[in-house]
Amino acid sequence: MHAIELVLLATFPLASFSALPAPPAVQHEDALALPRYLTEAEAALVSEHPIVATGQRGATPAGLVHCVAEYEPMEGILMAYEGSAGWRVILDQMAAEITTVGDANVYVMCDTASEQATARNAMVARGADTNRVFTYVRTTDSIWIRDYGPRYIYEGNGGPNGDLGVRSIVDHTYNRPRPNDNLLSDYWSSIRSEPQYQIPLVHGGGNYHLSAAGDSYSTRLIANENGFLSEGDIIQLWRDCQNLETTITDPLPSSVDSTQHIDMWMQILGDDAVVIADYPLASGSTHDQVCDAQAVQMAADGYTVTRVENIGNPFATHYTFTNVVMCNDIVLLPEYDNIPASYSANALAAWQAAAPDKTIIQIDCDAIVTSAGVMHCIVMHVPANAGGEDPVAWLTSPNISDLYEPGQQVAVTWRSDDDKNDIVSADLLLSIDGGTNFDPVAEALSNSGQTIWIVPDISTNQGVLRVALHDGDGNTGYDDSDELFIINGGGCNAADIAEAFGVLDLQDVQAFVAGFVGGDPIADIAPPFGVLDLQDVQLFIGEFVTGCP
Repeated sequence: MHAIELVLLATFPLASFSALPAPPAVQHEDALALPRYLTEAEAALVSEHPIVATGQRGATPAGLVHCVAEYEPMEGILMAYEGSAGWRVILDQMAAEITTVGDANVYVMCDTASEQATARNAMVARGADTNRVFTYVRTTDSIWIRDYGPRYIYEGNGGPNGDLGVRSIVDHTYNRPRPNDNLLSDYWSSIRSEPQYQIPLVHGGGNYHLSAAGDSYSTRLIANENGFLSEGDIIQLWRDCQNLETTITDPLPSSVDSTQHIDMWMQILGDDAVVIADYPLASGSTHDQVCDAQAVQMAADGYTVTRVENIGNPFATHYTFTNVVMCNDIVLLPEYDNIPASYSANALAAWQAAAPDKTIIQIDCDAIVTSAGVMHCIVMHVPANAGGEDPVAWLTSPNISDLYEPGQQVAVTWRSDDDKNDIVSADLLLSIDGGTNFDPVAEALSNSGQTIWIVPDISTNQGVLRVALHDGDGNTGYDDSDELFIINGGGCNAADIAEAFGVLDLQDVQAFVAGFVGGDPIADIAPPFGVLDLQDVQLFIGEFVTGCP
């Protein structure tokens, strides 16, 4: 079922670790290569101190919400430079492809300044574009950023057609006792100045796939990890915060896939296209039946389903060819030398058939697959600015049909986004004819997201405000208030500013002169509004000479 975009105004609990005193930290034997699954020490810790979502409350997104699919335009890919040398080589190779053929940035979290230099040099040595590798000194616990990183939405009904949102982040409680990982979204949201919303779910992000049309899928692991919520509660939370209609499926047995994440056996690659694993060497097994049932259901729902052969047996390495990374025009596909070459060859052919408009690039993942995850598990997507090169403006208030009096001070607020984060100025404009023509109210404002509009002494029932944003490259984006408003100005024209209204006389002249000298908005009758100047004088004289009809 494809969801429509809704206006969301509800509130729900924040998600984080329990407010109880923190349990002692786990002393990992090999902190450099934490697996995707719980280590024995972590499992023991969680058994004694379960990871829970607190009962604090926070706001959901306001306005239209679109949760971004992985096949939509991307600005970049997030990574954490963790793990063994073999794991890091995979990251280096991925970065080379993403920053060149993939036409995107990589944003790499590094524990130290030394590691920061190492990561950058290694990626560039593999062929990465030096201008597209961005490194940050920010400690993480593990490489599995898919499971703890930020999930993006476009929020708001901005832009000329009311269909552009600004980028915002939805975060959850990571289902591992890895505190540095769990707090990464807070850090990323802060340095990007992007709002973040907390969803009260213990979760691993790899257990979620979605389409841009509004469908989403998760395995029943999500219910097992949030036993205090019903499946209906969980679906509603995702609906409220991400505007998605979620189907909860059976997971693969933990003996086959210890994470029970859906990204190990499925990948959505279009609004109505999906690749789902098949297990011919385990025909009739539980995991084979789960995938077969999902393929049948999604085909019935209108998806074109491509099957690709995975190798998965109980208590053995799960070789997956659905755990891929899509980034603009490329698909990074795992390749394995530890299984017969025919599997990698067949997977390449299947993906080329499923995504003929993409370049499919194989990367050797033998070094990491034994830790219950591959490439999709070690990245998180950062979508492109919804306006492309143009700034996105979302005028958040005023947005209702209201009545304003001359001289009234009205708070105007907006949010913004840009491809290079270099919006240099904002303009406020007013229309009194329903949006056909606009005159400047204030120009070259800072992009602070707020200003005060002093209502001029004019009369209209077709008022519209516009905020226009300009970036350093000369691009402009704007948004208008959603509903017409009324300005309850007096008089027969702009010069009729004093009682008795309906006649232009000495009272109007005296009121205008006093207002102009005293800086009173009553004399601010001509654009640019907010300043008393020759334009106001000329308009007053012209209107006075014209007289009342």
